[in-house]
Amino acid sequence: MLTSLAAAAAITGAQARPNIIFIFTDDHASHAISAYGSVINQTPHLDRLADDGMLFENAFVTNSICAPSRAVILTGKHSHINGHERNGRIFNGAQQTFPKILRKNGYETAVIGKWHLRSDPTGFDHYDVLLGQGPYYNPVMKSKEGQKKHTGYTTHIITEKTIDWLDARESDKPFMLMMQHKAPHREWEPGPDHIGKFEGETIPEPPDLFETWEDRNFYAVNNEMSIRKHFRMWRDLKLGEAPPSLNEEQAKLWNQHYGPRNAWYETHKPQGDELIRWMYQRYIKDYLRCVQSVDDSVGQVMDYLEENGLDENTIVIYNSDQGFYLGDYGWYDKRWMYEPSMRSPLIVKWPGVTEAGSRTDLMAQNLDLAQTFLEMAGADAPNDMQGESLVPVLRGSEPDDWRGTLYYHYYEYPAVHMVPKHCGVRTDRFKLIFYYESNEWELYDLKNDPREKTNLYADPTWSGIAQNMKRLLKAEQIKYEDHKGPQANFVV
Repeated sequence: MLTSLAAAAAITGAQARPNIIFIFTDDHASHAISAYGSVINQTPHLDRLADDGMLFENAFVTNSICAPSRAVILTGKHSHINGHERNGRIFNGAQQTFPKILRKNGYETAVIGKWHLRSDPTGFDHYDVLLGQGPYYNPVMKSKEGQKKHTGYTTHIITEKTIDWLDARESDKPFMLMMQHKAPHREWEPGPDHIGKFEGETIPEPPDLFETWEDRNFYAVNNEMSIRKHFRMWRDLKLGEAPPSLNEEQAKLWNQHYGPRNAWYETHKPQGDELIRWMYQRYIKDYLRCVQSVDDSVGQVMDYLEENGLDENTIVIYNSDQGFYLGDYGWYDKRWMYEPSMRSPLIVKWPGVTEAGSRTDLMAQNLDLAQTFLEMAGADAPNDMQGESLVPVLRGSEPDDWRGTLYYHYYEYPAVHMVPKHCGVRTDRFKLIFYYESNEWELYDLKNDPREKTNLYADPTWSGIAQNMKRLLKAEQIKYEDHKGPQANFVV
């Protein structure tokens, strides 16, 4: 066990370089964090992290889908460069990643939890990861010693394994630990601590819960991620039996909670908007219950660091692989370049460096994290990484040459949810989206239309802005070497 005395000694010696803990979730929308102004839940431990560090008000992803987002973070390169454009591919673990570079620079590295890249983790001294998506209960996890079945709630198990790893360390090396939760990914199965939370409450609805998109582009109308048409009664709304992955004790708790509500549904059979409203409440409460367990986990890790004398020299970062639709636009899931899925939470506590309770509105992207981790550790980032280190921002400066444009590219079509391939650029005010297989465009004024309801592309009043945004798109594609193929085949 690493005692407080040992930790203090390490900090004064080789441990002068900071430890880094990266807490990563799957599908956690920033608007389900009270520090970001959530009106639907409270996240006291994430709020505490924000109170102790910096909250990025404008953090985004390059490709809003699970495995590609992870590959971007590991490599510091866009999807078309790291070769992981869509889910289902096998990540090329032989390529350069930031954990490998940290190891070469004297860091001990570990990843615990959701991996979701199909190949075995490389560049880590220790790994203990879920197989694929992993279930919410009783997961099988894989380490260098092989596979092992565990009993319990996956969020709890990942947290316990994280603390056990920290507790067992005997090395005086600084460490980089990636703690990666499954939650709050679909199917949103709550843990035993929070399965009854929000019962009897009515969660506020988003203003566009009943949106049908009938006057919008073909893909928005015909994608398969609407609450209205695409929730599965047994999987998403839990109207069937307890999942087979649950043991007898867990199934008993499950049926005690969900059984009476199943009977209510059979009796009332809600229709139309009443049905959508009922499905939203059913969905959002389970989603938030999963978030609550994650928030508890963040608190446990922060408490451990404080109790063991590690908090003053450990950077803690909270991030998610993308945002998520919490009934926004009438949807669930992610993938689109629209704001709810392109945005992600990013909170960084860096004791002695980052001002407590600070916020920044500078645009950050998951592309930046690899270079940020390397600079935090005093390691040089390779020239072929494509992001921007966030360290100057975390130190309190606002660089004059900070990026004013973000590039986005989504590839997974045809596939689950049927969201088309598209790319685009976002500035602090405008967003241009290009559906290059059908040659369709969308332009939004985010200042006056933050929920992206009015496509201005065909409006002559905005033609100058549209042309300028197309020039920016060309420039970003050249900058990031994504300028070969149909996505770049347009005339400015």
